[in-house]
Amino acid sequence: MAKELGEEITKKPLIIAMKGHPGTGKSTLAHALASALKFPLVDKDDIRDSTFPLHQQPQGSHALLNHLSYEAIWRVASTQLHLGISVIIDSPLSHRTHLDRLISLAASAGARLLIVECRPSDEAKWRERLEGREKSWHKPTSWEELQELIKGYGGCTEYDVGDVPKMVVDTTAPNLGLEELVSSVVRFIASS
Repeated sequence: MAKELGEEITKKPLIIAMKGHPGTGKSTLAHALASALKFPLVDKDDIRDSTFPLHQQPQGSHALLNHLSYEAIWRVASTQLHLGISVIIDSPLSHRTHLDRLISLAASAGARLLIVECRPSDEAKWRERLEGREKSWHKPTSWEELQELIKGYGGCTEYDVGDVPKMVVDTTAPNLGLEELVSSVVRFIASS
């Protein structure tokens, strides 16, 4: 059913932009959506992981490598969209400038843009998820590291998305599994 809906809702290309802090479940949901809808998934972490050798160089700059990772996902997404292929972009979307870039990309490709923000209400489950996942050199590995990262954002992650349709998903809601989350997002996409 999701695949048929995926074909129906994409009369013109669609960008589904995931948003949320590390460990909120956005990558899990993004992978499940990509599988259900048969849309390519462009994951910022895949790009960022490939920069590890540069990170080890003395001249390697964390901020520059992060910026280059975003540039790479915008370009990959642009190619797909200009081919008429919808994409799911998995990134924190933590700065308004990232959303502005997606708005511009959508306009240039004649695509629709939707945001799916993962915001868990159960902090204990979120913490357990964050600290239990596979370790990565560029992601917070503890709750304390995550809190420092969020503090470093200085509130910039909470911004007005304007007219861009947005759905907020509680990825820790009781009795709500991944399949139900995917179904609710697909309904949101179909109705937007």
